[in-house]
This record gives sequence, C-alpha cells and structure tokens, in this order.
Amino acid sequence: MKQSIEKALPAAVLTLLRPLVRILLRNGIAYGAFAELAKKVYVDVAYHDHAIPGKKQTISRVSALTGLTRKEAKRLLELEGADDQGANERYNRAIRVISGWLNDPRYWNERGEPCDLSLEDDEPSFASLVKKYSGDIPTQAMLQTLSDAGSVAVTEDGLVRLVNHAYIPGNDPVEKINILGTDAGELIATIDHNLTAPETELRFQRKVSNRQVCADILPAFKRLSAEKSQALLEDLDQWLARHECPDDAEDNDGKSAYVSVGIYYFEDRNPEGPKS
Repeated sequence: MKQSIEKALPAAVLTLLRPLVRILLRNGIAYGAFAELAKKVYVDVAYHDHAIPGKKQTISRVSALTGLTRKEAKRLLELEGADDQGANERYNRAIRVISGWLNDPRYWNERGEPCDLSLEDDEPSFASLVKKYSGDIPTQAMLQTLSDAGSVAVTEDGLVRLVNHAYIPGNDPVEKINILGTDAGELIATIDHNLTAPETELRFQRKVSNRQVCADILPAFKRLSAEKSQALLEDLDQWLARHECPDDAEDNDGKSAYVSVGIYYFEDRNPEGPKS
C-alpha cells in the first residue's frame, strides 16, 4: 500500500498543478514566487495541524516535518501572510527588467524617463538591460514576453519603447482569482476529509463523466447541465436561507457554520483512457 501511495500521490499532484501553473504563468508568477508560497503553506500546516497532542508545537518539529531548516521555518512562520509581492518581484525576471528600466539612470532620457532603446547595437540597449537584470535570458525571448504582456512596443524606427510601467501578463479579474482560492480549496479540503474520515462521516463528492460523447452534442449538454445545475443550486440556496441562525450575536455564537456545494463543467476534446 505504501508503494502504491508513493506513486499515486505525486501523479495526482502533477495533475492538479498543471491548470494552476497555467494560471500562474499567465499572470506573471514565476517558479520562485510559487516555491516561496508553497514553503509558507508547508510551515503553517505543519505548525498548526501536526502538533503532538498535549504538547506545544516547536520550530524543530516543523523543520523535521517539512525538511526546511529551523531558520527558514521560523522566518516563514513569522510572515504575516502569503501575499509577499517582494518575493514575486525578486523571482520574476520580466519584472526585474522593467524595474531596471524605471530605476537605472543609464536607461533614462534627459527628462529622467525611461528612454527608447535600440535592440542591440547602441548603448544603452535593450540587450544590455536584459543581460543586467535577467541574467541569461535571450534578448528576443524577453522582448517577446514583454510584448505579449503589452509592456513594450517596437517603434517604426526599430527602437524598444516601454509603454506600460507594470508587467501584468494575464491580468485575470481579481474576483475570479479569489474564486480559484476558495472553490478549488474547498474541493481539495473535501477530498482530504474523505481520504481519512470513517464511512459514516464522508462528505458528498461525486461527478458524472463519459469519454466517448459525440463532440457535436457538447453545446446541448453544456446548456442542459447549466440549466439543471442552476436550478439545483437555487433550491439548495433557498433551503439554506430558511435555516440561517438569527443575527443576534449571542444566539449565533458557536451555533453557526459555513457550508457550500459546488458544481462545475469540464470539457476535453482529446480524452485519453477508458470510457467512464
């Protein structure tokens, strides 16, 4: 059983990380910033959820559980939150290039503003800027990255111009990014609960799927599933509304709970594996 879990868990993690990494890359979150966030969560969970019953959790035990040094574990535990923009800026090379352009006087014009740069020939050049602030990233690759993000543009005379002082690759709506954290987190928390809970305490977690559906009927099924799902959610919402605790703080104290039920639609035009 242990060997089977050791194979299955990494495979499951790779599967759930792929869509997450697509979102991260689209919005300019480089690996280093993600790694810092992951370490923060490792330390928080080890400290709060894995203490020995009856004993106060220690940095030494957190270090042993996570594989991080005691110094690193202590630093991460003392962070206020996981929104360390500084870490993102340290790790994201595109951000460093723009920051250098904005703050290094060698790349300013006479008005103290970021000047248009030749690609490689003259100094100051875009190539030298990229080399200084992003290391070994090829000049053309960085130009393409910043162009795709709308941060730079190439003028008619071939100069690279900074047109946006921020690097916002995807700029996904903030409210939808918040949904990523809450809804995906709730689903994984439910799966976590069901992995260890006794049979009588399992939470509902089901889906219907089929790998051999004719592609031309997908629009019809998408409409059908949306209509039925919306109707079900509205019924559940009305039921919950009828069973809310009173607003009085004393009556509500310790007697209320948060509950949610989510439904999602997924589609893959290139499925693999047996029909399910």
